[in-house]
Amino acid sequence: MNPFDFMLRNWREILSLTGEHLALVAVSTAIALTVGIPTGLLLTRRASLKRPVLAVANVLQTVPSLALFGFLIPLPFVGIGARAAIIALVLYALLPVIRNTVTGVEGVERSVREAAVAMGMTDAQILRQVELPLAAPVILAGVRVATVISVGVATIAAAIGAGGLGTYIFRGLRQYDNNLILAGAVPAALLALAADAGIGLLESRLDVRRRIARSRRKGSALLRRVVWAAVALVVVACGALALRSRAGRADVVVGSKDFTESVILAEMLAQSLEARGLRVERRYELGGNLAHDSLVAGQIDAYPEYTGTSLMAILKHPPSTDARAVYEQVKREYAERFDVEVGPPLGFEDTFAILVRSTDARRLNLKTISDATRFAPKWRAGFGQDFMSRKDGYEGFARAYDLQFAERPREMDLSLSYRALASGGVDIIAGNSTDGMIATLKLVQLEDDRHYFPPYEAVFLARRDTLARLPQMREVIQKLAGAVSTDEMRRLNFEVDGNKRPAADVVREWRQSKGL
Repeated sequence: MNPFDFMLRNWREILSLTGEHLALVAVSTAIALTVGIPTGLLLTRRASLKRPVLAVANVLQTVPSLALFGFLIPLPFVGIGARAAIIALVLYALLPVIRNTVTGVEGVERSVREAAVAMGMTDAQILRQVELPLAAPVILAGVRVATVISVGVATIAAAIGAGGLGTYIFRGLRQYDNNLILAGAVPAALLALAADAGIGLLESRLDVRRRIARSRRKGSALLRRVVWAAVALVVVACGALALRSRAGRADVVVGSKDFTESVILAEMLAQSLEARGLRVERRYELGGNLAHDSLVAGQIDAYPEYTGTSLMAILKHPPSTDARAVYEQVKREYAERFDVEVGPPLGFEDTFAILVRSTDARRLNLKTISDATRFAPKWRAGFGQDFMSRKDGYEGFARAYDLQFAERPREMDLSLSYRALASGGVDIIAGNSTDGMIATLKLVQLEDDRHYFPPYEAVFLARRDTLARLPQMREVIQKLAGAVSTDEMRRLNFEVDGNKRPAADVVREWRQSKGL
């Protein structure tokens, strides 16, 4: 399927994601205007404040977007979703708005101000009738830059469950699907171009230096309208979001991590709960430890996890190879520390998989990780950030197998590591043992012959207060115990990653085949 056919087939979802993207950009830009323009005007009257305020705005602009999201999510009343994304976008948009407001007003010629004073104008009249009309094009140039920045940064907001076109981009990277990437990137680029052209046209129409005699009052009036429209948009948007949250509040919120298998498992739980008559809100594809943090904070009620991940990444214990002992320890400590119940194992284990290209496996007769050790000095390795940073990850793995690569392994997003291996950019990666991309890209998993990796049994984690409030949820989780085999999970992953099917459709068919 070519990108054009894909977009035609999925135009409703693309339109919905575009709407979410526009909402994030519009609300954040409106707030930035409401805050930034008055702040900039204040700085033109209080010169002592200009340097520290602009310095703070500059610092905010340099903070990486994912790091800023990470700072915001733990704050009270922020959490995951659109609220954190809007706050981050506002912080990024403030600098160009404030800076251009100051530059525009201070750029008005001194002789013009002196003439206004000589005519008996007050400071407020000079601001409204002289400085703002002359500064309007420069201020709008700042708004233009802020809007384009917001369109771009809003794509990253999908990593914290805020929706928007970034959802398709992240999904496409994960599934090795250029159609998904283009379906997210093209509309985002068009939005940025449209915003740039539209505000640029407005900026040129307000250039009073070219027609100062006619547009002095019109420019001031139009700028005031823009500011008041921004204020009105903020009020309406906040009211609409509040009404929506009250009117459509779900019975339970199900989350997932940012990879295909986690989304599939979360969808299994969500559809099973809906079959019991519960209203379910989905907050999928949460990056890093956001799913755990959101569960503990009460922003989601349940999500799928793996016992080995919980043991080491969350509870900070050393690796263990005893699957039963790991499960019991995780179950006990989650209840004590987080008031979270660990459900029964789902029936399969998803451990790290050391992968090479099938052509290399056949040519070099590679079957185990030990077989690859002698070739490592000539190989380039690429591992995900998770594998590079965990206790059971690269450092211990390299020691256990005495691996020495040609250079320090390249650290990259997990979904990109599959692409890099398939294209020859690297020669060995660490994936997930049940990942559908293994079959899609014809990769080969090497046997962990020294039994380095600990067990990773798939389970559902659920808040105990939610289980007490909704006994149907406990019944659903118990019914899913042992329901998914390793081969089934790999097949389901392949249906999504390899055959490019929606996870909801794949899960729906699986539930029907199981009689659920």
